[in-house]
Amino acid sequence: MASYTEVLQYLSALDYPAGKSDVIREAEREGAPTHVLQALRALPPVEYANGTEVARSADVDAAPEVDAPQRAAQARDKRHQRVSQHLRSI
Repeated sequence: MASYTEVLQYLSALDYPAGKSDVIREAEREGAPTHVLQALRALPPVEYANGTEVARSADVDAAPEVDAPQRAAQARDKRHQRVSQHLRSI
């Protein structure tokens, strides 16, 4: 599965707004691996305002650096229940 960071990496030179076909074409041009292209091909056919919208719409692993036991521990931690996962360690 592609990661959020990988998707953004291969779209850094893309001019927005961009459609699905533009996104895929740019990723292919940048040499994106198969798993990234698969995630981008599954995107809804809409126009994207920026790379963040693309990455959020793609089927990606949002936090690959956090493994399953860490996610479980974070879920049990009552201090950070309303804080987004990427902000919990700050």
